[in-house]
Amino acid sequence: MYSIIDIETTGLSADKEKITEIAIYIHDGKKIVDEFVSLVNPERPIPYFITRLTGITNDLVDDAPKFYEIAKKIIEITENRIFVAHNAEFDYGFIKAEFASLGYEFKRNRLCTVKLSKKIIPGHRSYSLGKLTEELGIQIKGRHRAAGDALATVRLFEHLLNEDAKSKPLIEEMTFHSIKNLHPEFNKSIIDDLPEKTGVYYFYDENRNLIYIGKSKSLRSRVMQHMNNNTTKKAIEMKSKITDISYEITGSELVALLLESSEIKKHLPLYNRAQRRTSFHFGIYSNIDKNGYLNFEVRKNSGNEIPITSFNNMLSARSFLEQMVIKYELCQKLCGLYCSQGACFQFGIKECHGACVQKESAVLYNQRVEKALKNLEFKFQNFLIIDKGRNADERSIVRIQNGLYTGFGFAETEYAANNIELLKDCIKNYPDNRDIQIIIKGYITRNLIEKIIPLNDELL
Repeated sequence: MYSIIDIETTGLSADKEKITEIAIYIHDGKKIVDEFVSLVNPERPIPYFITRLTGITNDLVDDAPKFYEIAKKIIEITENRIFVAHNAEFDYGFIKAEFASLGYEFKRNRLCTVKLSKKIIPGHRSYSLGKLTEELGIQIKGRHRAAGDALATVRLFEHLLNEDAKSKPLIEEMTFHSIKNLHPEFNKSIIDDLPEKTGVYYFYDENRNLIYIGKSKSLRSRVMQHMNNNTTKKAIEMKSKITDISYEITGSELVALLLESSEIKKHLPLYNRAQRRTSFHFGIYSNIDKNGYLNFEVRKNSGNEIPITSFNNMLSARSFLEQMVIKYELCQKLCGLYCSQGACFQFGIKECHGACVQKESAVLYNQRVEKALKNLEFKFQNFLIIDKGRNADERSIVRIQNGLYTGFGFAETEYAANNIELLKDCIKNYPDNRDIQIIIKGYITRNLIEKIIPLNDELL
């Protein structure tokens, strides 16, 4: 059984916005057997551009039930049914967030008709609901209203079910109902207890040996990817040995990265052999050429040299370096972004000052490079990084002392800005190493943290 769902909201962020309308159609694989449609009072003004898109006004929702008033109905009508939506992460994320605000964890197996469509009917120009249904001849009555879009998703889902004999096994695979090659002692109910939160997860074999450690911003989803991974011999072999799973919620992705790295080095799990280093595989490095100019280059992180900053892939690293070239008026050739025997292309269009052909002195050019480098270094030698906690009432704290990582901890939100001594007392010590430095520098470079608190000598 499936609950096919669409919602309308006050905006795009599940953390900040609210639901204004919900439509749920219960489908048995052949036809609709039940339904629930309701406007929802979001308890906040609806932005004008949202009203223009959906037609849902503040007056329209004034007398509508608040979410908590229909929460029980939503739980009952979706229970033991697969949550189906077009771009399911969006609808599921909002509904999950609404329930979280009520202190309830909403969990359903889910299926995205965008992903399913791409697998069953590949080759379409667009997989947006409006364009895909138009190409398939499915009419939407009431576009950008929950009932209209949900019914269109119903018709799309029925089309996919009837399109290919492989569709039902594929749906089972995508909703994790048919997981193959598992250890006979593995209890699938373990998966249902995994949260969709950021943290570190651990796989154990039948002898309670730790065989794999990983991190994810969504623990359950990531574990399910492992369970449905039949693409390599190693992946199949690993999941066939898993008999138990544990996890640790971190809230902060930075803390998850730090904990994962430390745990892998400490336990050396069998299936982490290729992953005992940071996931930031490419770094930006600097050197001085024979003419005295500071050069940059992007290359794989290897050996003991710590890069200036690191990235998951070559493309991200080059993109970041390109932005740095523009911001500090650097030479593409000296930054490894343009290969030529003579001047770089930018010099020809007068956007490079000529360091590539010594038209600009090394002294002047290097001053700008040093400025760029300084912006990528730790701005302080001693500081605390404050980031998300494991719940709304706490924050994570990472400590850097004398330029070195000393560990992390958690503190209640009310203390996270005012009591430095308390924050320091929360820190659990962890070792610093090259990979940890790469993780922290890379993360700070992307400005993904909430804030940094510098520590002067008196606060050390």
